[in-house]
Amino acid sequence: MSYGPSAALQAAVYQHLLADAGVSTLVGSAVYDALPAGSLPQTYVTLGPEEAQDRSDTTANGALIRFTVTVTTSAAGFGTAKTVAAAICDALQDAELTLSRGTLAGLWFERASAKRTGTGGSLRSVELRFRARVEDA
Repeated sequence: MSYGPSAALQAAVYQHLLADAGVSTLVGSAVYDALPAGSLPQTYVTLGPEEAQDRSDTTANGALIRFTVTVTTSAAGFGTAKTVAAAICDALQDAELTLSRGTLAGLWFERASAKRTGTGGSLRSVELRFRARVEDA
């Protein structure tokens, strides 16, 4: 197994979401690896937890990495969060990401969960779960 390409995958996903016209139209540059200090925009995207499993074979070390991208908004209802979540799925579907370490063999949407969060349910969020197969030479 190789966990080596994990940081490279995260960086590539982050840069891809920032550069995507559909995502940036909706959230601007509010895509975060870590939340900034101070007040947050009404709607933002965070890169979240991940899990990795060995997927090495006879040709390369590799891993299956499951990662979460979360949309959070204080807008009323789930419409805004779901619209941004759809744009993220569109951006990552069949994305050909170049990693600074390793190679992306595939990236797939796995599931989503929409829920109320924050004090008294004041926020809405959609957690998107993706899986990526990476190889590390």
